[in-house]
Amino acid sequence: MTDENTLNKKQQEAVETTEGRVKIVAGAGSGKTSVLVHRYAYLVNELGIDPNNILCMTFTNKAAAEMKNRIGKLTASSNVNDYVCTIHGFCVKFIRREGYRIGFPKNFSILDEEDEKTLAIQVMDECGINRNEETVKGFLRGIRIGKSMSPYISDLWIGKTENSSSYSGPFYKYVMKQLKSFSLSFTDLINLTIYILENFEEARLYWQDKLNYIMIDEAQDCNTDEWNIVETLAANYQNLFIVGDPDQCIYEWRGAAPDFFLEFKADTQIILDENYRSTPNILNVANSIIVHNKMRIEKNLITNLAEGKIVLHYHGKDEKDESDWIAKQIKNLIEAGAKPKDFAILYRASYLSRSIEQALVEKNLKYTMWGGVRFFERKEIKDSLAYLRLLAFEDDMSFMRIINLPKRSFGKVSMEKLQTIANDNNCSLLEALRQNIRKPEFDKEQLRNFLFLFEKANELRKTSSISDIFDYMLTESGLKEELRFTVEEERLENVAELASSIKYYEELNENEEDVSLDTYLQDIALYTNADYKKDSSSIKLMTIHQAKGLEFPYVFVLGLSEGIFPNHRSIRERRKKGEEEERRLMYVAVTRAEKALFLTESEGFNRSTKSSKYPSRFLMEIGDNLLEVEGDIDPILLEGTKNLVKQIENEINPNIKSLFAIGDKVVHKVFGIGEIIEVTPERDSYKVQFEKGSRNIIGRVLKHI
Repeated sequence: MTDENTLNKKQQEAVETTEGRVKIVAGAGSGKTSVLVHRYAYLVNELGIDPNNILCMTFTNKAAAEMKNRIGKLTASSNVNDYVCTIHGFCVKFIRREGYRIGFPKNFSILDEEDEKTLAIQVMDECGINRNEETVKGFLRGIRIGKSMSPYISDLWIGKTENSSSYSGPFYKYVMKQLKSFSLSFTDLINLTIYILENFEEARLYWQDKLNYIMIDEAQDCNTDEWNIVETLAANYQNLFIVGDPDQCIYEWRGAAPDFFLEFKADTQIILDENYRSTPNILNVANSIIVHNKMRIEKNLITNLAEGKIVLHYHGKDEKDESDWIAKQIKNLIEAGAKPKDFAILYRASYLSRSIEQALVEKNLKYTMWGGVRFFERKEIKDSLAYLRLLAFEDDMSFMRIINLPKRSFGKVSMEKLQTIANDNNCSLLEALRQNIRKPEFDKEQLRNFLFLFEKANELRKTSSISDIFDYMLTESGLKEELRFTVEEERLENVAELASSIKYYEELNENEEDVSLDTYLQDIALYTNADYKKDSSSIKLMTIHQAKGLEFPYVFVLGLSEGIFPNHRSIRERRKKGEEEERRLMYVAVTRAEKALFLTESEGFNRSTKSSKYPSRFLMEIGDNLLEVEGDIDPILLEGTKNLVKQIENEINPNIKSLFAIGDKVVHKVFGIGEIIEVTPERDSYKVQFEKGSRNIIGRVLKHI
């Protein structure tokens, strides 16, 4: 990367272009973070802009923390505000201030992925939905689709009961359970922010006036709703600075809308094309692949680094041969002085790791699978935080999680009785227990101690730090003692790490006015896998999606077989968009490498295409002079690649002449006479307006009149 105090000419231009709509096309490894932090510092130091009037949004909490740290070194520490955050982090701050307009308290809770699954299981059980037939994942997908297609906020959360009959029972029950404890998912944070901005002019005008300058990192990954928020906030001053790279948009399949970045009407566009990460040999390979995409802003990465090693392409006789070759290369490089942590092995899909794991074990090479259970989703962490969450929010999910942790003789029957009481009185489970603790079925020492624990902790909240409250609850509840006797020592270490992270959070936010247990829990719930990854001394194995934003001295990309990478299913489903996103994924994989890049594939049977394996088209798009090939590739295999590519091309872009044109009069044997109003020749499909409505009809059953 660039030196913290040295910018190249284009970077400096980007920093000093402060007014209007600015688009920065930042190639991989081009120092975009340096540009963002220097521009922030320039606004504060040179233009005298109050940090409270600057919003700088990025896509992970880890990236936001790094930006804050670097901005702090370039300005007075007091000139780094809380508006250096993620989009969801901003929405939390927004709803804390504006939520009262729709009856939401400041101390709402946030559901992470595991919390959503827990709530889904509760609702599915209550609705009698067989979890074997409809998976929790599928149920939640339906909830998210329902939220995206309905005015559930105005109908159910504000109107409470109006129009409720138009919603399915499970959906209604799910969102009303959320409302009961004022708990929001990541989707709700976005939707609620949009709702308030659209329906409360006073709130909208306040934020439009407050945010004089807005900067967006990784803007190519924003979805439609996020762009909506950004454009609304920037409507007053129009000082919107977006940074991104369409060539690295690899999340279109889950809602990212790169078209917005490409079509963004900018007063100024600057292309950052000098790479500070990779050697020329690696960049030449990346450039030669991505140039085949059409949906992009043209650029060619360059670097002043030494030429480095030529990129190696290994062709294996089978999967085992391919994996053994990778393991051998790593072993040799480590023996020559490289460290295990310098290596990353990347693949298109997780199942491809099986063979390489076996090869690494055989060579006695220690490796780490990236992207496992994230820190804040580990059982012991969720259990520990549930004590704090119940104290802050009195939510039923936390109560159900910890009432018997450690054991308090509170079984299924007791829970059902308490739930009935809570439902009848429209109160939380904790409040129901408080009100009924003297009833015979609840009058037990363990439960009285449980209530006293929270009563005492509530008193401590007035005078004690979050870390002190955390220590008190873990100790007095008996959870810390129980963890001491766990078979897995790592669980106790993880809780100790959590305690340290709480202290760090307090230190980091000591100058903030609204730091409290509530805000800590809201902030921590926003953390994702990308935010908590301990550096390890071992070789990293991960999917290419997980590698986004990372860099390694030595990178191996395995499984480069047509159908696997690029993934043919993705291309069939999304046609040219799918193919281009697969190529962007390859570009991301290649540009993770600093010193050396190794591309591998092998012969055998391809389970995806249910045919023989052929080298990926991406390998064939790389100029011959840019690769050194090891292993004998039969020319027949290369022909096989060309034939497969041609076959897929014909499927997604068949050369079919249209049988009919818009306006043609046609007749159908059942629907009668109609007029062609839409033509889809690649599917031989025609939309026909008949007397009783329109139909999509295959051309072969239609006749001209």
